[in-house]
Amino acid sequence: MTEIMVYLTQYGYIALFVLLALGIVGIPVPDETLIATFGGMVARGHFHFTVALAVTFMGSMTGMMISYTLGRVVGKPLLERYGKWIRLTPERLKSAEAWFKRHGTFSIVIGYFIPGLRHLSSYMAGISKLPLGRYAAYASLGALLFCTTFLLIGHSVGYHWNEIAVMMERSSIRIGILVTVLLALTLAVAGLIWRRKR
Repeated sequence: MTEIMVYLTQYGYIALFVLLALGIVGIPVPDETLIATFGGMVARGHFHFTVALAVTFMGSMTGMMISYTLGRVVGKPLLERYGKWIRLTPERLKSAEAWFKRHGTFSIVIGYFIPGLRHLSSYMAGISKLPLGRYAAYASLGALLFCTTFLLIGHSVGYHWNEIAVMMERSSIRIGILVTVLLALTLAVAGLIWRRKR
């Protein structure tokens, strides 16, 4: 994490974008901690929140689109053979495929909050030939929720980000479920209000 801090301090938004894109593709980068750390740096006045959110969103989407394209173009056999170089073991591919078949496009949104699945849901979407427009819509929603959540966590913690970094990595699944439930409730209430007005 110290090395990542050095990169963020020296190269700012560029380092954030590149590291996040590589992390989503599968390179071992702690994405949640990276975003939260940057949120803490924003709170200390080093960077601007809106720009940081845009950069984290673009970095996440870049990684997701690369993964989707690889899954769609090279397919499963090549990933099974060479995926180990980016942490995509055959076992992880098999479990991600089962998850994707069970939950479909919803797994793209919630997958951001589950370490391991975040890197695999895009490959599975590409392998299953999910239409690009549909994939981009779900990936964008997931990226926006993921980036906003962890950037706000880091921003609210500010100087004390390193004290909760370990806790945050362990709690990312619970945070994802909570955000998803809150989003579903908001959409349900909005739907009810809209129906009553009609």
